[in-house]
Amino acid sequence: MSLVQTSWLDDAAGIAELRLARAPVNALDPELCTALREAVDSSVANGARAIVLSADRRPDGPTVFSAGLDVPLLLSLGDDRERLRAAWESFFDAARALASCPVPVVAAIGGHAPAGGCVLALCCDYRVMATSADPDKPLRIGLNETQVGLAVPEGVQRLLRRVVGAYRAERLLVAGEMVDGAHAQAIGLVDALVPADDVTGHAAAWLGRLLALPQPAMLRTRAIARADVFEAMQPEHIALESFLDAWYAPATQQALHALVARLRK
Repeated sequence: MSLVQTSWLDDAAGIAELRLARAPVNALDPELCTALREAVDSSVANGARAIVLSADRRPDGPTVFSAGLDVPLLLSLGDDRERLRAAWESFFDAARALASCPVPVVAAIGGHAPAGGCVLALCCDYRVMATSADPDKPLRIGLNETQVGLAVPEGVQRLLRRVVGAYRAERLLVAGEMVDGAHAQAIGLVDALVPADDVTGHAAAWLGRLLALPQPAMLRTRAIARADVFEAMQPEHIALESFLDAWYAPATQQALHALVARLRK
């Protein structure tokens, strides 16, 4: 079974759905990241005029759009810097595929979206998030890297500043804060908040309105407007080697191992 399920949401309109399907929480390992990048490229090659990025919904536990990078896997690589670099490169390649996609992409966020999950969403044109079935346990989204000892790369910071503003992005980034859906909508981190069953439909409807416009003008305007998204994800703004240096710092390793210990409880 493919880690990214591809189907047509609206064949006539040309809206494809790419659904992350790596149970239980869509942790982003190299295989899933490669599958996502390839699915974006193949969908466009096969005539998709727009894409919805979604994720399998779990009926038996917490719903997660993507829990971000597969930290246990990354830690298992130990001192193998080459394999660690390749794993991170596969993630940023997937993010760049979304950022540079020539057709509009909507993130249909049906669950929590921390760290790398949030990055993927920020690379999309529009973000629609589900409300939680339990008001006391709202779904959350954000870049919580500092909580596990990692600095957020400049390029990723640019993506957040773009949608929430520089000062608010600073506050969120430095604290590694995850915000609930209502707060995310209020600050512009997500564009819409709808019941879980309506997330994909809302995404398709939003895309349908774009596809009803004269396409050359819409697509050219979109390309100009989103040039900064593409630029933000270029390697010079990620500084991967410096990021890897920080990964191996004792304080970072301690925080990451503590995270994995909490996840296993």
